[in-house]
Amino acid sequence: MAETPEETPETEETPATEAPEATETEAAAPAEEAPAEESQAAESKPAAPAGKTRREKLEERRAARRKPRGETSLEELIAERKARREHTAAERRRYRARTKTKKAELRKAQPAPEPDHAPEHGPGRAKVRQGIVVSDKADKTITVRIDVVQRHKRYHKIMRTSIKLHAHDESNDAGTGDTVRVQECRPMSRSKRWRLIEVVERAK
Repeated sequence: MAETPEETPETEETPATEAPEATETEAAAPAEEAPAEESQAAESKPAAPAGKTRREKLEERRAARRKPRGETSLEELIAERKARREHTAAERRRYRARTKTKKAELRKAQPAPEPDHAPEHGPGRAKVRQGIVVSDKADKTITVRIDVVQRHKRYHKIMRTSIKLHAHDESNDAGTGDTVRVQECRPMSRSKRWRLIEVVERAK
């Protein structure tokens, strides 16, 4: 006789439910050991080299842009050289602008340099001398003697010297023996390079 569905024996479900738990525990154990193995492998392997150098990257970019010799036409070569020249010129302009800005900032930060001369002897200022008139015979011209007293650089002895200048006196105001002040001016004759400014003291 055929067995009825009620009489068929039921299968035990307990082993089926316990099997996945066992597999989970077994998988967890190797997972815990994996990081330790990875760390040991990383220590044993040599360190990877740092990135490519700047020169190597530049060479790669140039090689990528470069075409085989047979495929490049004359017009392309000319255009490439022109673009390269323009790029170089632009880089040079940027560099000069940066340098100029840095120099301007340094000049602003530094204090103003002191002049190495007296205010009355600066560039663009005419020389002024004071002396005694030794001759006024010529018309509108006087001869002025300027006494120079200075110490010798090595022997430190006082040395007295004198020079004579011809100065222009438009109104013949100065006379012999007067103390006058003369100023450097444009050449007015063969020997006159000075003109009378004022008479400081009249002769007694």
